[in-house]
Amino acid sequence: MKPEILLVEDISTALPVMELLEPHYTVHVLAEDDGPGEVPAAVAGRIRALVTTTNKGVDGALIAALPNLEMIANAGAHLDRIDLAAAGVRGIPVTYTPGISTAEVADLAFALLLSAARLTCEGDRYVRAGRWQEGMLHFGNRVNRKRLGIVGLGRIGRVVAKRAGGFAMEVHYHEPRELTDVPYRYHADLIELARAVDFLVVTCTSGPETDGLIDGPVLEALGGGGVLVNMARRAVDEPALIEALEKGVIAGAGLDTFAHEPRVPDVLCAMENVVLQAHMGTKTWETKRAFAARTAANLGAHFAGAPLPDPVPREGPER
Repeated sequence: MKPEILLVEDISTALPVMELLEPHYTVHVLAEDDGPGEVPAAVAGRIRALVTTTNKGVDGALIAALPNLEMIANAGAHLDRIDLAAAGVRGIPVTYTPGISTAEVADLAFALLLSAARLTCEGDRYVRAGRWQEGMLHFGNRVNRKRLGIVGLGRIGRVVAKRAGGFAMEVHYHEPRELTDVPYRYHADLIELARAVDFLVVTCTSGPETDGLIDGPVLEALGGGGVLVNMARRAVDEPALIEALEKGVIAGAGLDTFAHEPRVPDVLCAMENVVLQAHMGTKTWETKRAFAARTAANLGAHFAGAPLPDPVPREGPER
């Protein structure tokens, strides 16, 4: 008999995953509004693996509702919405898909930086509205040969730094400790980093330790000509950012993630100097196909009794 697995949501429209799973497993799908109690008891007892995504995650209640759960496979690199502690108590391994979307997220981070600094979205709206005939749009900021600060020099941060090299930018970074294998300037203090650069890109790991890391004092240190780009969920204090943008404490922002997404504050949507994305960092067809393949590979290894290709390390994932 095929092992029975549960998809925490219908991801078939977002990931080409069903064609990889259905030949090997009996696949159940948790409906959008279903909670752990909606999993029929007979089915719950047969579920041996969970497949989830970065946005959906897995909570402790669902883990507890599946008495014979053997593993959790996450189709994505973020784990902040997975109850790793609940899984750990039962010795349930969790896999993820690190490294696949690194370049894509870095690409979008740089696109947001360019868009916010050079007013590409604002300029597009300006031309479409016929306002160019009334006069020129105000000036943006140069990007090349400027100073770029990166908060979190992991996989994504390092690719952002490489992209910056093509623009002859001076790269600075912040990490809990100085790295010995990079040529960039280290700042142990986040406010010092913000004060030293023109643009600040946030690519740190999402989690309790980074929630609200970019707060009012950091934004004030970045200053009136500064642009913030955020790729890390909840790493920016959203009310502080809104206040900084409203008061001109910083020049603008490019945002791919939000505190309560998919809900975005109306005030941010109304701001001309903010470029918004719908958490699109990983959303390319190439990435999604790779996510699906790696998730299937992790499941296949588990049920074959082989070492897991992508177990979540004890020290936590690297972004």
